[in-house]
Amino acid sequence: MLKYAAAIVVTIVLGLSSRRFPKVFPDIIAVNAGDILWASMIYFGFRFICTKRSLAWAVGWSVIFCFGIEFSQLYQAEWIVAVRRTVVGSLILGRGFLTIDLARYVIGIAAAWLFDKYVFQRSNR
Repeated sequence: MLKYAAAIVVTIVLGLSSRRFPKVFPDIIAVNAGDILWASMIYFGFRFICTKRSLAWAVGWSVIFCFGIEFSQLYQAEWIVAVRRTVVGSLILGRGFLTIDLARYVIGIAAAWLFDKYVFQRSNR
């Protein structure tokens, strides 16, 4: 469980760094890393909360959660737009629907799953 908490913290730091210091990274990383890392953090969050569940369960719920947040951005009521304009609101809920974000989420979840399977799970043996 501690390893997932650490993975969440490291992922958040990397994600915020990619947004705060985009010039440090190549353009392809600066543009895509935030969403990829956000989805990875969601995966690690599901693993942290539900360590007894399978990796496939965490992948499935991570995709559902991330896609749900992205599709919720199509809802543009004034109150939710105001929430999304805040720093915390934009980090959690995003700002606007982008189809490319769905691919970024799948990449991030897949990367986290691979890390979990080949690093975390092997360390349990």
